[in-house]
Amino acid sequence: MKKHLITSLLMTLATTLLLGIAYPLLVTGMAQILFPDKANGQLLVREGRIVGSRLIGQAFSDPRYFHSRPSAAGYGYQADNSNGSQLGPTNRKLIARVEADLLPLRAENPGVPVPVDLVTASGSGLDPDITPAAAEFQVPRVARERGLSPDQVRRLVRQHTTHRQWGLLGEPRVNVLELNLALDGK
Repeated sequence: MKKHLITSLLMTLATTLLLGIAYPLLVTGMAQILFPDKANGQLLVREGRIVGSRLIGQAFSDPRYFHSRPSAAGYGYQADNSNGSQLGPTNRKLIARVEADLLPLRAENPGVPVPVDLVTASGSGLDPDITPAAAEFQVPRVARERGLSPDQVRRLVRQHTTHRQWGLLGEPRVNVLELNLALDGK
């Protein structure tokens, strides 16, 4: 019995050191060497200050900026509250929220269909991207508020549109934070 207990303790210690310390340090070190930007959360830095991450959406309410999709992760895209709303398409609460969100959007662009991603949250509630159609929908407002021509704003949207990976994976998308930072650079 004593021999089995010592073997068990030594095995626990060895696996803890190997799998709990050595392996995570090795993987973290390799990630820092091979992919430092990704390993550190793809942070965006402006004037020596971290302004956000390419991977997590942010709330923009100022009409001078493109707006992100609604977040089901609480106000401000709280990463510690990452989650979808868990409300099904026939849920009255979801329908009421979408209808309320549609009112100002329809007033902003009368007669123009509102892209669905401007009124629905992503599965994580933290999506940093919108569709090119959602960006296009917002071009007139942003151009008007910034005193730019719609063509200038559309050009920025095109420059910040990420196309399908290898031409077939994913959907075209626009990172809202990067686009808004580019607008501030104008």
